[in-house]
Amino acid sequence: MLRKVWKGLLTLFASTFVLLVSSPVVFAAEALPSDQNYLKVLFAIGAMVGSGIAIGCGAIGAGAGIGNAANGACQAVGRNPGVQGKIMTVMLVGMAMAESVCIYALVVSLVLLFANPFLAGPLKVLFG
Repeated sequence: MLRKVWKGLLTLFASTFVLLVSSPVVFAAEALPSDQNYLKVLFAIGAMVGSGIAIGCGAIGAGAGIGNAANGACQAVGRNPGVQGKIMTVMLVGMAMAESVCIYALVVSLVLLFANPFLAGPLKVLFG
């Protein structure tokens, strides 16, 4: 019984994934003039998907790093409250380093979106 449920859920998630991945290609192809090829569309789709993956992984990594730093600092202050000032300073520097990863991911995401060699940018496609 449990195997059938997992199989059904896997089928549902797989079909949803295929639908979500293929629908931008269809809608982007409709907006493309007939004299242009699909390489530009595929490049734009890849840039958009890559940008989403970049910022998503960067945010997850930064969140995990900041949470781990706060956890360690709380445990250290609980064990030795006398060195709270030093621990908080090191914790804040560590959190800043972890947050910089998310900022780098944001920069990579924006470069993927707006540094398209085929188009001047997504705004030009939308607004002509």
